[in-house]
Amino acid sequence: MKKILIIGANGQLGADINTSLSNKNYITLTPNHEELDITNFEKVTKYILQNKPEIIINTAAYHQVDKCEEFPLLATLINNNAPTFISKLCKEINCKLIHFSTDYVFDGAKGKPYLETDLPNPLNVYGKTKYEGEKEILKANGNALIIRVSALYGVNPCRAKNGLNFIQLMLKLASERDELTVVGDEYVSPTATYDIANILPEIIKKDLSGIVHLTSEGSCSWYEFAKEIMDYTDTNVKIKQVASSHFPAKTTRPKYSVLENQSLKNNGIQSMPHWRNALHIYLNTIKK
Repeated sequence: MKKILIIGANGQLGADINTSLSNKNYITLTPNHEELDITNFEKVTKYILQNKPEIIINTAAYHQVDKCEEFPLLATLINNNAPTFISKLCKEINCKLIHFSTDYVFDGAKGKPYLETDLPNPLNVYGKTKYEGEKEILKANGNALIIRVSALYGVNPCRAKNGLNFIQLMLKLASERDELTVVGDEYVSPTATYDIANILPEIIKKDLSGIVHLTSEGSCSWYEFAKEIMDYTDTNVKIKQVASSHFPAKTTRPKYSVLENQSLKNNGIQSMPHWRNALHIYLNTIKK
């Protein structure tokens, strides 16, 4: 059975991927940050050459959007330089690279779901460094696979967001306040990390390369998402819908970053669930 190195295996996405692949009897290597810091190229080379994985899955990213504006060099190092280095190394040792990217490579001007063939135009440092990373990874290694995801949430804590994803944050605020104020003019496809992890073995089996979108079906505004959370959990709180300009943002974000899973469908891979169904399953899980 194939040996797979998961970079970022203790993160929100990485942990679910590790569970899914282990259940399919893959041998998974799950070093923590101290054991494998992707910005230390010498250490990365040594670890990969010693352990000889056949597939490397990179879920690590510097994705605190405001922090990326503050520390663009660090964002470039983690989102572009390090994965490009790993991509080159993978080509040398004939190892498959699967690298996770983001819906934030797009500017939102299209106003309808983005296809893999649409030209990115990122609005912020995070999006720019991720897009540069995509280009450099594929330039270095045409067999690599880039998977773009959107508005992730999972059971495992998201360290970049103080351990709380959007759902957990909304439920926490609802327990503390009578009214919540949520943005109604930014549209996404909220996606459960469990669903990504669940479909990944099929993607690995098909040995896809290039760029693939992998998000829940359908789309909603953050307000609609919050409303569904409260309705499904019978949480009695008033939700006020506001424009994104209500919250003065340090960083420009796309108003519409919905992705279409065109490549998955073209390759006959099982479809992702609708965001509403996925949310209900997640809420039932955390309730237990």
